[in-house]
Amino acid sequence: MKTIAACVEELLVAQPFLEEALARNIINYSALAEELTTPVSDMLRKPVKTGAIMMALRRYSPPPDLGGSPRLKKVIKNLGDITVRSNLIDFTFLNSQSLIKSHSKLLEHIQPNPNVFYAFTRGILESNIIISNAQKAHILNCFKNETLLAQKEQLSAISLNLPENNSKVTGLYYQIFKRLAWEGIALYEVVSTTNEFTILVEDELIDKAFSVIKRLKA
Repeated sequence: MKTIAACVEELLVAQPFLEEALARNIINYSALAEELTTPVSDMLRKPVKTGAIMMALRRYSPPPDLGGSPRLKKVIKNLGDITVRSNLIDFTFLNSQSLIKSHSKLLEHIQPNPNVFYAFTRGILESNIIISNAQKAHILNCFKNETLLAQKEQLSAISLNLPENNSKVTGLYYQIFKRLAWEGIALYEVVSTTNEFTILVEDELIDKAFSVIKRLKA
């Protein structure tokens, strides 16, 4: 049987911004308890008093790293170079038996030109290609026998070099996504390797996104 404490925890975990504010003691417990009264009552299918919810909030222990552990802060401070690329286009193709062959044709074409921005991601049902807009005609030619699911132009990318062992630090990506979300920046695509992280946004958002990423280290 669910308890009030379990319901409160479930609601907080589903809202990490709220959970972090609670961890930093910058939230009004009484107001939050009033806000959670209806959803908790719905989850338990019976009326719940605000005082009981407030008690559950005060007893709740957020994850210790949620607000930024010393290790996380050190990694953020040591983030590497930021690279911005513009005039990009994003293609999404349906996966097929011939897709790899089409892809190899594209690689042969761009291999002599190291300045071409290119990223390829293969999912379960579809594959995604991000490439310089100047290569649009070649993409359409190489993949002319494939099923094009989506095509988006006027995109820009911000690439960020990450410190070694970043994958062992809890909350790094959360901090990046959180700050972008707070600024109302929608991400069109995200690509990452072991020590490099790239976000793709619409051109009109690139200046704002770059400012957010740059301030991460401040």
